[in-house]
Amino acid sequence: MKSTPFTNKHIALGAKMAEFAGYNMPISYTGINDEHAAVRNNAGIFDVSHMGEFILKGGMALDLIQRITSNDASKITDGQAQYSCLPNEQGGIVDDLIVYCIEFNKVYMLVVNASNIEKDWNWISKYNTKGVDMHNISDKTCLLAIQGPNANKILQPLVDTDIMNLKYYTFTKGKFAGVDNVIVSATGYTGSGGVEIYFEDTEGAADKIWDAIFEVGAPQGLQPIGLGARDTLRLEMGYCLYGNDIDDTTSPLEGGLGWITRFTKAFTAREILEKQKAAGVTRKLVGFEMIDRGIPRHDYLIKDALGNTIGKVTSGTQAPSLGKAIGLGYVATGQASIDSEIYIDIRHTLVKAKVVKAPFV
Repeated sequence: MKSTPFTNKHIALGAKMAEFAGYNMPISYTGINDEHAAVRNNAGIFDVSHMGEFILKGGMALDLIQRITSNDASKITDGQAQYSCLPNEQGGIVDDLIVYCIEFNKVYMLVVNASNIEKDWNWISKYNTKGVDMHNISDKTCLLAIQGPNANKILQPLVDTDIMNLKYYTFTKGKFAGVDNVIVSATGYTGSGGVEIYFEDTEGAADKIWDAIFEVGAPQGLQPIGLGARDTLRLEMGYCLYGNDIDDTTSPLEGGLGWITRFTKAFTAREILEKQKAAGVTRKLVGFEMIDRGIPRHDYLIKDALGNTIGKVTSGTQAPSLGKAIGLGYVATGQASIDSEIYIDIRHTLVKAKVVKAPFV
């Protein structure tokens, strides 16, 4: 099991640790509900250094990205980022990712899911037929997400650029807590604002940045946050988790990701997805909230009032911000409209729920 440069910090803070994507990661510190509330109301810091980062360089870097991703990366320029996905040849999803434009048409960084690093690297390499210079920098890159409405205010004294006015899905690169070449990106997985910071752990940079963040943040209530609250936060926003809500068998159109599927360019499985869009999908990923008492869990069956199976739960939890149980799941298109009554099969009991529009908060 791998460690991140911050693993000993988590253990010293009393975190409950567990294996995730091959890494020893903090699941919770003071409790998921408490950590969830800290991010929604103030600020919290996540260690997400297990994520993968690839650098693509050269005059054909954009061409490669355009051919393998569903979104149109030609629309972003220096200092901008874009959410996208890698469609497979059948129209499913190899992974979802963020594309960072470091230097237009020359240098890009792709940020991929931890469990898919090798898979994604091999997939992209397969299509790299025009000599793009590729570097897997995952093992030497640290990634911290400082999220919450007060996150930028807390961090501003540590940064030599203005992050108070950093627009969503843009980034800046400069000095952070005395460390050079740190990317500060207005992205995240919580829906509560804040930034993510990328840097290489050289000359003790990881310890220096972590300690500096807590030196300025602890007096203002900044808390360390585990992966448990990261999951409840993203689910309240209706954000997809790869392996749960989207995977190799789900298309971006079925998964509600039509907005990142651009048919203005050629890309893997474009023709398949165009036909799917024209014909209409037979199932859709929907948000739902429980009406009767019960918590939906991954792989629970979704049924209609007569007990016929119409889909499956992909993610579910008791939402800390709402005081009610919510979930995501695929249902037949005929049952996907808002306010449709559905039933979750919880231990052979049909528990009533209804389709609602995400985000839930």
